[in-house]
Amino acid sequence: MRIATLSVLAVSVLLAACGEPEKPAVTHVDFQKELQAKLIKAKAGDVIEIPAGTYQLDRSLSLKASGVTIKGAGMDKTVLSFKGQKSGAEGLLVDASDFTIEDLAFEDTKGDSLKVVGGKNIIIRRVRTEWTNGPATENGAYGIYPVQTENVLIDGALAIGASDAGIYVGQSRNVVVRNSRAEKNVAGIEIENTIGADVYDNVATGNTGGILVFNMPNLQQAGRATRVYHNQVQGNNLGNFGHKGTPVASVPAGSGVVINSNDQVEIFDNDIGEHKTANLIVSSYFSTGYTNLSTAEGFDPYPESIYIYGNRFGPGGDSPDNLELKALRISQYGLSGRLPDILWDGYVNVDKLKDGKLPADLAICVDNGSAGMINVDAPNGYKNISTDMSSHKCSLPKLPAIELASAKAGQGA
Repeated sequence: MRIATLSVLAVSVLLAACGEPEKPAVTHVDFQKELQAKLIKAKAGDVIEIPAGTYQLDRSLSLKASGVTIKGAGMDKTVLSFKGQKSGAEGLLVDASDFTIEDLAFEDTKGDSLKVVGGKNIIIRRVRTEWTNGPATENGAYGIYPVQTENVLIDGALAIGASDAGIYVGQSRNVVVRNSRAEKNVAGIEIENTIGADVYDNVATGNTGGILVFNMPNLQQAGRATRVYHNQVQGNNLGNFGHKGTPVASVPAGSGVVINSNDQVEIFDNDIGEHKTANLIVSSYFSTGYTNLSTAEGFDPYPESIYIYGNRFGPGGDSPDNLELKALRISQYGLSGRLPDILWDGYVNVDKLKDGKLPADLAICVDNGSAGMINVDAPNGYKNISTDMSSHKCSLPKLPAIELASAKAGQGA
């Protein structure tokens, strides 16, 4: 294993240790050139260390060698700042496998902060992505963004201010997102068109929507088998600042957990509360604002095999971000009333119904104490609203835990 510590940084750290005043940022181009050179020349087994400091970069970084580790001194100590970025969009674009990045931060990238495409055995640990100006449509779309990947661990991350999703995993397999925090993004944590994901021990707060499990219609891989459990999902009421026309722009402010067009999803043992629209939403492609997108062959727009149990719901549903839902709340529950914790749009595949019901293995099942559910009957223009939960008092076989193939993924350091 080769350990490469950037020499430019070592000098600045040494001067600080000797009593010289440490500059707030290293701005000379030597650091940027040296870091990109290390990434270009990297080989399997290399460890690229970046000491503490704030370093200004004006162009994207990239890595194509597999088996490389990038290490900083901590997400609040090693900061790569892209404010004023002139070239490229991402902070770091990785097209490689067996990749680990840990203990550093990306700030103010023009586009996505950390994007990993097509690799296997990816570990993203204690990485912060942030747009320091706060929520803004001009911010980059994604903070942490692995796509078309396999065996992915995101652990101890922090994502702030993304105009799409803070922590996003798309079109991937075998994923764990844990011990992380997402705040002030449009979507805090999003699992999209992914097969096999565990999302647990995270905090999603102050976003437009807290945790999303979506299937997009124009992608070849349909997602399924996601477990969302033991998370803190609180107060996600931020006004939606996503770009108009993007799928995430359809997420209503005040959404806790949202399942859209996805199957085999378990939501359990979470603390979910203080969401003005609804603590938990189950919806179909037909209730989104992107129904003009092309659909892949065989796309299933209906959420099926959904199991909601053992969650702790706080107050919610008092001021929905939707005119129809606002009117529904008042008509059904009065001026001071609240919608139930679980909101379902009511779309169902009628071709699969047997005796007027979905087969047991495709049902939306709720075993959550006194938590209520409302079927808003969107297919019929909210005409036959129902809170009858009798057909949802059921259970489904529980999904297995995700086991990551990479031996390193289980290590804590």
